[in-house]
Amino acid sequence: MNQFDAKKVTGQVVEWIREFFEENGKDCMAVVAISGGKDSSVVAALCVEALGKDRVFGVLMPNGEQADIDMSKLLVSHLGINHTIINIKDAYEGMLGELKDKLPCEVSVQTTTNLPARLRMAAVYAVSQSMNGRVANTCNLSEDWVGYATRYGDGAGDFSPLAHLTVQEVKAIGRELGLPEVLVEKPPIDGLSGLTDEENLGFTYAQLDRYIRTGVCEDVEIKEKIDYKRKTNKFKLQLMPSFNYDGDVKAKDE
Repeated sequence: MNQFDAKKVTGQVVEWIREFFEENGKDCMAVVAISGGKDSSVVAALCVEALGKDRVFGVLMPNGEQADIDMSKLLVSHLGINHTIINIKDAYEGMLGELKDKLPCEVSVQTTTNLPARLRMAAVYAVSQSMNGRVANTCNLSEDWVGYATRYGDGAGDFSPLAHLTVQEVKAIGRELGLPEVLVEKPPIDGLSGLTDEENLGFTYAQLDRYIRTGVCEDVEIKEKIDYKRKTNKFKLQLMPSFNYDGDVKAKDE
């Protein structure tokens, strides 16, 4: 892969965040869902660099007990940002109970997997709206490439600092920002099965990142798996399709 200039790109992302807020909310807070993983840690740190710690607010959202919540607490302590803990357990169990009682079919495994992510995003937007905020999306290019995000869950947000950066590049920025190594290198897990992202995907992020940046993947089976995931999940990154009616629109639209 081409040499990645972490210092240069970090500066560019910080400036991009400043420009976003200048145009889309001069006095707004950056509201970040804090999972304790590298992505939310790097996004929160970038926002602190861009806006100052007083304009960054973290939202920690366990679903009942969260074994690694200490990592989230470490991050907000390290950055010195204000935060709150909102437990989604009651909302999750209430919604799941309603679905089980009211649906004419079994609740799918995929539904139970994605429901917490969508409830968390609803909570983050509730916090953001009450605090005059803008919600940070924490997805990276590698995850988005293979659809490893929940649409309208962690795939949502108002601005996305990492959307065009691979996992390896995000880690490099995390080190450039001086984040604790334990946060930069913490293996991401799905929070439900106990499996890591890489175990669920069937390949490593290093393999995926290399393929994205160079087009090279010697393992044919892995290449086919990546290409299939890309093809079937690309819709998640696109705007919702809408019927195109050619009626006149004469209102000012700049």
